[in-house]
Amino acid sequence: MMTKPVTNPHAHAATPAASNGMARAASSRRKRGLFARMFAPRPVKAGESFGAPGQGPSLAISVVTVFALLLLWVAITSSGMIKPLFLPGPRAIVEKFIQVSTEGFAGSTLWQHTLASLYRVFGAFALACITAIPVGILMGVSRIGRGVFDPPIEFYRPLPPLAYLPLVIIWFGIGEFSKVFLIYLAIFAPLAIAARAGVRSVSLEQIHAAYSMGASPRQIVMHVIVKSALPEIFTGMRIGIGVGWTTLVAAEMVAASSGLGFMVLNAAEFLASDIVIMGIIVIGFFAFGFDLIMRYLERVLVPWKGKV
Repeated sequence: MMTKPVTNPHAHAATPAASNGMARAASSRRKRGLFARMFAPRPVKAGESFGAPGQGPSLAISVVTVFALLLLWVAITSSGMIKPLFLPGPRAIVEKFIQVSTEGFAGSTLWQHTLASLYRVFGAFALACITAIPVGILMGVSRIGRGVFDPPIEFYRPLPPLAYLPLVIIWFGIGEFSKVFLIYLAIFAPLAIAARAGVRSVSLEQIHAAYSMGASPRQIVMHVIVKSALPEIFTGMRIGIGVGWTTLVAAEMVAASSGLGFMVLNAAEFLASDIVIMGIIVIGFFAFGFDLIMRYLERVLVPWKGKV
């Protein structure tokens, strides 16, 4: 006996409505355009059910943010809300950039000022990396090293560089060494503390596993502890170079005749706000460029960060 299939009398009636709904949804997706796709989250990677917090590219959002800030700057300066003495427009900054690059300011061109500051900051940064990272690792692996270095570092770390600037001048004079040494002191403390924190964050299971395989204490330090501490060390390097650029202006207060910080301070005395802003932009450009390089090196040299 064959039974007659039961049909839904509303099925055919609902089909056009569903089709119209799907068409409207597709049309809505098309109307979102480039801007919506730009801010859309990235698809979840394989093996990640819900995705990691903050996952996804942010370059497009950063570009839009920069353009929005530039438009806001142009709008404020063009409307006359703020006088050019306090906030010159982007065009005035570009004109001053060309003028200082060709004719110079305070006896040096912009390139000469930049080279002097780069030498001081990166010279101090290199010295800090050579000394602070081993000291931080020693503080992490040795209680004697921690007892010796921790008190002086924690004592002077919160002090602003201007507080011990007079003492640096008394000890080392007003030559080039005192400027580099002041920046070096500012970078040393955060870099050493970051290295120590990286050592203390190493998993004990990894150390015990290495010992069980016959590794010596030196091999444990070099191949387990240092490699596990590299993410924290890179973070400390990024923080340290930022502190170094912050200290640059204070360092170039010491009888300097060139440098970006010197240029900014000299221009401020004459109320040349366009040169002040130009110097700030140049300092920020080099600081941000170095930070991008450090991020790239971290991705290349520490590919396991966040995965173990």
